[in-house]
Amino acid sequence: MSRIAVVGTGYVGLVTGVALSESGHNVACVDVDQAKVESMQKGASPIFEPGLSEMMLKNINENRLSFTTVHKEAFEDVDAIYIAVGTPQKEDGTADLRFIESVAQNIADHLTKYAVVVTKSTVPVGTNDYIKRFIEARTDIPFDVVSNPEFLREGSAVQDTFHGDRIVIGADSPIAGDLIEEINKPFGIPVFRTDIRSAEMIKYASNAFLATKISFVNEIANLCDKLDANIDDVAKGMGQDKRIGEKFLNAGIGYGGSCFPKDTSALVQIAGNVEHEFTLLKAVIEVNYKQQRLLVDKAKEYFGSLRGKTIAMLGLAFKPNTDDMREAASIILAQELVLAGANVVGYDPIAMDNAKKILPEAVNYADSALEAIHNADAAFIVTEWDEICSLTTEQFKENLKEAVIFDGRNCFNIEEMKEAKLDYFSVGRPVVKLEKEMV
Repeated sequence: MSRIAVVGTGYVGLVTGVALSESGHNVACVDVDQAKVESMQKGASPIFEPGLSEMMLKNINENRLSFTTVHKEAFEDVDAIYIAVGTPQKEDGTADLRFIESVAQNIADHLTKYAVVVTKSTVPVGTNDYIKRFIEARTDIPFDVVSNPEFLREGSAVQDTFHGDRIVIGADSPIAGDLIEEINKPFGIPVFRTDIRSAEMIKYASNAFLATKISFVNEIANLCDKLDANIDDVAKGMGQDKRIGEKFLNAGIGYGGSCFPKDTSALVQIAGNVEHEFTLLKAVIEVNYKQQRLLVDKAKEYFGSLRGKTIAMLGLAFKPNTDDMREAASIILAQELVLAGANVVGYDPIAMDNAKKILPEAVNYADSALEAIHNADAAFIVTEWDEICSLTTEQFKENLKEAVIFDGRNCFNIEEMKEAKLDYFSVGRPVVKLEKEMV
């Protein structure tokens, strides 16, 4: 088994490091945050990811996994160094490579023997060539660079690591490619070998395609709203076509998270850098921007004015089973609601602490979903947590001032809403609205 260093302990780096140790390798994870490292050394995961903490603690106890702030210590006698630091989006949509350069500098400073530098971070096409030139200019120690993009979904990252569809290895050196393929062999997942630049593009193209699929089905859902069709049936009928497939056809209030928004914007910029107008992807981004505001638009149409209304916002993370607030629809919704003069009460089973750092100060927080909807004028379903989707019609009727739900994730059954006499607005499905008695 190999000795491996993983630089960066965010979602990608930590899951990668823990998974590689679980598959039998000796892994040292490096992070510049001393407090974070000390916490991880004790087995405490800094991120919420099902199954990760248990696997992390197991491999620490079996001496296959360690954490340090010292690059020199982590790089000693390693076979591979994985780069898994963030590449945040700049204001112009391009990827910020400062952290990548910092890791490359540390590799040049502390490399003592041949090793393969493996880029897990999502980077623009050509970045691995840049990393190679950067390190070559600063050390005489031989090394190779490999692009090995990740395809993990937050909330199921551990599952995806061990049961993924493919492992992409982009290498110009057959020896380096063989080593990384051997390191990944215990996962038992099909390997696709290609050149470095194609591997970099595969990552962006994959995420951009999935984002396109989401925006497309959301546009179809909006059309269904106007034509009295049902997006549930439309999507199911589409998904049964093997050429299309059923995944990523769930209509809602758009995509968020750390990947789709950042990667679609970056790919538009990458295209622009070579004078290619990526018209389709620009439309995907615009559709998603509008879709995240959909529930506010529906609520304004229903109430006329939201001033003084109390809105319970159920779910704050960008998706279930994660505490990640990056590009979450709740951010836009909370801002729009506050601007409209509404009182917002938010609740999320996991992401409350992160939400408080990002959402407007005017937002209040509840300790449970039931507390959030108590005496609220309306409920917004923003994240499809099981806890939220399991709320009953009776609980909504007993707690809401006005029995109205705006469901951004299509969590609830339309017929049940009709029977319960709740006003119910979802995405791309028939509206349930009771006629109000004249006083």
